[in-house]
Amino acid sequence: MSGSSLPSALALSLLLVSGSLLPGPGAAQNEPRIVTSEEVIIRESPAPSVTLQCNLTSNSHTLTYSYWTKNGVELTATRKNASNMEYRINKPRAEDSGEYHCVYHFLSAPKANATIEVKAAPDITGHKRSENKNEGQDAMMYCKSVGYPYPEWIWRKKENGMPMEIVNTSGRFIIINRENYTELSITNLQITEDPGEYECNATNSIGSASVVTILRVRSHLAPLWPFLGILAEIIILVVIIVVYEKRKRPDEVPDDDEPAGPMKTNSTNNHKDKNLRQRNTN
Repeated sequence: MSGSSLPSALALSLLLVSGSLLPGPGAAQNEPRIVTSEEVIIRESPAPSVTLQCNLTSNSHTLTYSYWTKNGVELTATRKNASNMEYRINKPRAEDSGEYHCVYHFLSAPKANATIEVKAAPDITGHKRSENKNEGQDAMMYCKSVGYPYPEWIWRKKENGMPMEIVNTSGRFIIINRENYTELSITNLQITEDPGEYECNATNSIGSASVVTILRVRSHLAPLWPFLGILAEIIILVVIIVVYEKRKRPDEVPDDDEPAGPMKTNSTNNHKDKNLRQRNTN
């Protein structure tokens, strides 16, 4: 074989190998084809009712059953044997948003599915309004939301009325985010630094939402305050009684052994008058 024919032979062999690896013309035709309705965006709550639709337009296998799922969980009472599927959401709210799948199962063939996204801005449905702890303890604040796509979470603390993103320079702040939930933990609370308003913010491509939790940090002596208050009241009461007793006048208590001064003087005068009358008679 000449040197000029070698590249041609190599190119031909590569073409034959690559041709054998390509799928045949019937391979794509055997795959199910599903046509779906467009994505839904919920911009008000509640919104007008919507209907999700899937249509199995091309399939070479026998359909056994089909159903709907939301975020990977099968929806109750949606299983049937139908190539055209509908799912109606009455007055949808943020909690109805998510990934909806229409799923088709076939006899002796892999299942097929299609996705319809129902989107909504985050709506924070749970959080702590306030957290009360003692100095040196740990505090935990959380927020949970509904809405899709899952939001990005940011924690801020209000400084002079302005929300400032938390910077973990001290290493005492721990933030955990997962889908529709976030958690902020603060270890070894400092009474001079940590009290204040903490804001959690959830933002996705549709909108955002924020709520505030108030953190209060009490002194180490806080558990003793009720006892000290009672003790102070007792001390004040004792002082009042002592002062009152000392200020009582002596003449307020009569002496049974000695008659009063005016009565004694009158008795002496009467005795002198009696002696004078006896002398005049004699």
